[in-house]
Amino acid sequence: MSDANFHQLLHPSHWKAAVGYANGVLASGQTVFVGGQIGWNADQVFESDDFVVQVNQALQNIVAILKEANAGPEHIVRLTWYVTDKQEYLARLKEVGAAYREVLGKHFPAMTMVQVAGLVEDQAKVEIEATAVIPAV
Repeated sequence: MSDANFHQLLHPSHWKAAVGYANGVLASGQTVFVGGQIGWNADQVFESDDFVVQVNQALQNIVAILKEANAGPEHIVRLTWYVTDKQEYLARLKEVGAAYREVLGKHFPAMTMVQVAGLVEDQAKVEIEATAVIPAV
C-alpha cells in the first residue's frame, strides 16, 4: 500500500524538494507512539558498537513494535532521531540511507535529527522515536 492511499505529504509548492524526508504529513486514523528505540536486540543486548548497525537495529525494533499494532513502516508519519555524533551520521549518510531503505523501504515521513550529548544507555549511538497512523477501516 502506498503513502498516497492514506497519508498526504505536505510540501509548499515554492520550496526546494525534500530529499529523504517529508516536511509534513497529514494523516487520520489510530495513532501509534513508539518510544525511543536504540540499537540493541530484543534481549537488550548490543550486538555492535557500529553506528550503522545500531541504526539498522533501532529501525527493526520500531517495525517490531508497529507489528504489534498491525501496522508497518508505511504507516510511519514522523521519526525523531537522536545521535551522539552528528559528524559520524553525516560521514556515513549513504550507509545510513541503505540501512533505512532495507528496513523501512522508500517511505520517507517527516523527520528530525538532533545531536545529543549522550543517551541513557552509554553504548547507544542512536535513538529513534516514531509516530505512526493506521487509517480507519
